[in-house]
Amino acid sequence: MKKATLKLTALVMLMAGAISETQAQTSGTNDLSVVTTAVPFLRISPDSRSSGMGETGIATSADAYSHFWNLGKIPFSTSKTNVGVTYTPWLKDLGLDDVYLLTLGGHHKLDDNSALSLGVRYFSLGSIQFTDGNGNTLNNFRPREFAIDLGYSRKLSSKDGLGIAIRYISSDLAGGNFGGVNYKKGSSVAGDLHYFHTGAKENGAGLNWGVTLSNLGAKIGYTDDEDQQDFIPANIGVGAAYTKVFDADNKITFAVDLNKLLVPSPLVRQTAETDSAFGVRLRDFRSKGVVSSWFSSFGDAEDGGGEELREVTASIGAEYWYKNQFAFRAGYFYENPEKGNRKYFTLGAGLKYNMVGINFAYLMPSGSGVNRNPLSNTLRFSLSFDMDK
Repeated sequence: MKKATLKLTALVMLMAGAISETQAQTSGTNDLSVVTTAVPFLRISPDSRSSGMGETGIATSADAYSHFWNLGKIPFSTSKTNVGVTYTPWLKDLGLDDVYLLTLGGHHKLDDNSALSLGVRYFSLGSIQFTDGNGNTLNNFRPREFAIDLGYSRKLSSKDGLGIAIRYISSDLAGGNFGGVNYKKGSSVAGDLHYFHTGAKENGAGLNWGVTLSNLGAKIGYTDDEDQQDFIPANIGVGAAYTKVFDADNKITFAVDLNKLLVPSPLVRQTAETDSAFGVRLRDFRSKGVVSSWFSSFGDAEDGGGEELREVTASIGAEYWYKNQFAFRAGYFYENPEKGNRKYFTLGAGLKYNMVGINFAYLMPSGSGVNRNPLSNTLRFSLSFDMDK
């Protein structure tokens, strides 16, 4: 029963922004103003290398998971064909063993200037038994979500790369009629546009930076009511990474990423605002167009520019390599207390042997209750395969 309750709690958290009315806040009564979207699994770090570096990946060196972070760096990969798979337990610290994120990524360079890439993410919440108010069993359901991506990348010059991707998203969180509402599977189509610039020398030393636009796509809904559709996590990210090469055996990379969701900020109901006045604002909020929301997200916060800055998350990380075989990583992720309050340290390690790469990441516990990260005390595991070797 306890495990079923935890799964239902996680399910409610995932569906909160997608199947319910927008939760308004009253000015002066609540300091928490979290920007929520549907399909939040798209925001989970997809691999152990980046996870160990505080969730940085926009400007780090290319690997099997570059498709998820910055397609523009794939043509600069030293590997022609690279494939990786990652298993991420979810809520493992709470005793659940059938809730997880499975990620598959990879690329193949067509020539020295262009490449194709693929990404697959599958998020499972295991099996959940639904009951009515009297505890009678209604049905069993297996909530799950997945996204399939195809990408193309090309060098614009010897130092610049550009990548685009198209993504199909499917979210099946509930099925059937509950409380007079008929729930169904939701789906959407989105695209990415990524840019990468490298100032690194042939040995990898130097500064790289990049800009990414991700999940630019249509709203998603779980009912027949078009007014109940919600935004997917469109995002803009900027990142930089500097690598210092000490000698043939030792090098270290420092990276920083900044990210901001391109979705409307939460509405805040003013203390003296009437129901009708707020109702007008609420209808306008829910009917806002997708494209217009990308631009207005930079200036629609109730508290102005200060709140917009508080919606930016920051990641910093470091990676040390010895003989290009052994890696040690550390990082830190920060989110403003008003916008979710996710703050945690990460640790990671990696090993390369011939064609096989093995990476681990660990998220150090932080917070408690609603602020506790679902990946606390969890070891993540990734495998990658360099087909050239």
